[in-house]
Formats: sequence, structure tokens, C-alpha cells
Amino acid sequence: MENKLKQKMRRGEKIVGTFTHIGGGVAIECLGIAGLDFVVIDTEHAPFSPQDAMDMIRAAEIRGITPIVRVQDHSRPSLHKALNSGAKALIIPCMETVEEARLLCEQGKFYPKGRHCFPYSRNSGWGKDSAGHLMQFFDDNNENTLIVPQCETVGFLNNIEEILSFDGIDGVFVGPYDLSTDMGIPEQFTHPDFLAARQRILKACKDAGKFAWIFSPSSEAAKKNFADGFDGAAVSMDTVVYTNSFKKLVDDIRAS
Repeated sequence: MENKLKQKMRRGEKIVGTFTHIGGGVAIECLGIAGLDFVVIDTEHAPFSPQDAMDMIRAAEIRGITPIVRVQDHSRPSLHKALNSGAKALIIPCMETVEEARLLCEQGKFYPKGRHCFPYSRNSGWGKDSAGHLMQFFDDNNENTLIVPQCETVGFLNNIEEILSFDGIDGVFVGPYDLSTDMGIPEQFTHPDFLAARQRILKACKDAGKFAWIFSPSSEAAKKNFADGFDGAAVSMDTVVYTNSFKKLVDDIRAS
């Protein structure tokens, strides 16, 4: 169950994905055919159930695109349902404190790194895939399932070095809109304070040997983020790209 994203980033390759709010197997398969490295199934903002997420994870596996779930919160049920359904990475929103990060590690990783209970669920083949070699199952999941909290609050930013020192944290996902808003400078991405925050995040990730991802509203933003040192970019959302593509098509036809 090697995590392709993790291996690519370890080789220094940049990974590109997007968020899905359209949802459904067809939409996910199309993103895989398009060549994206990953898709973030957004259960925080989109109206997706755990069953919806599991079905989309299956579709992602068919087309070789890595399924990531942005969970609702860092609670035990949110983490367990997404991991047990087969998500290869979790993005956890609205983190603030070191204690929250400690609890996240406990529930996001298996023994001996954490306290995630053994799942008779899809992730273990409902027990069949792990029968007789439970420790191997634990080790494989701990190594290949990424736990990536979002840096979208001043609280997280102020604690980022200590949070990244936890063995169970694999990286950080930056939400620039929410982070800048929480800093009191909404969408001012060239503001000196926001630029300093970006540099602090990148340095903390590099010093800890962890991955740095960021939301990028456009391909131009993604290229700049990669040039600055980010390892991964979630570029826009499928709904936005879908709408813009059809608008461009319609405008082009009507202008002729």
C-alpha cells in the first residue's frame, strides 16, 4: 500500500491535485484521467457523507489518483471513518493548539505511534488483509497514511514548530485565505506579515523534515508556490474549473 504521493515528494517531485465538490465516481475518475496526482474529497465544506467519501475513494483507486479526505474536524469519529475507508491522507481543518495536534496524532496513527483502534473495515479488508500480521498492518498504515493538519489560524502558526516535532504529523497544508483572514489581512497575500508567515511555515517544515502543501487558486499561483519551496499544491476546485471551462466555451461560441 505504498503511498505514491509520499514517494514522489521524497524524490523531490512536486505534486498537483484539486478539491472536489462535484463528487461522485465519474467526477473522480475524470480527475484521474486528467493526470492529477491527488484529489481532496472535501467533507468539511461539501455535503458528503462517510459513505460518499468511501465510494469516491474507490473511484480514485480505479484511475490511480491518490484519494485524500479533508475531514470535518480532528475528532476521533471523523479521523477513523476516513482512514478506515481507505484515504491515503487526511487534511485536518481549523487546528489551533499543541494539545489538539497531540490528540490528532493519537487518533490518526496506529500502535506504536498512536491509539487508532484496529478497524474491521475496508482499510483492512474487513480483517482479512491483516489476519496473522497485525503489526505489519499497523506499520504499513503509519508509514503510508499521511496526517496533514491545516495551517489556517494564527494559533496554529504560533505553535507550528512544536506541532511539527510530533512524529505522527507528516506535513502541513496551508489555507491562505483563512490564514490571512485570521491574521486580520484578508486575501492580502503580498502583505509583509503574510509573506513572513509563509516563510515561517516553509522553514518549520524544512527543519522538521515534513512536507508543505498549499491551496493555489490558479496554475500561476501553484507555479509560484512550487518555486518558493512548497511540495504540493491543491489547485482550485473541480466546481470552479468546470464552471470556468463551460463559460469560456459559451462565450467563445456567442462571440463568433
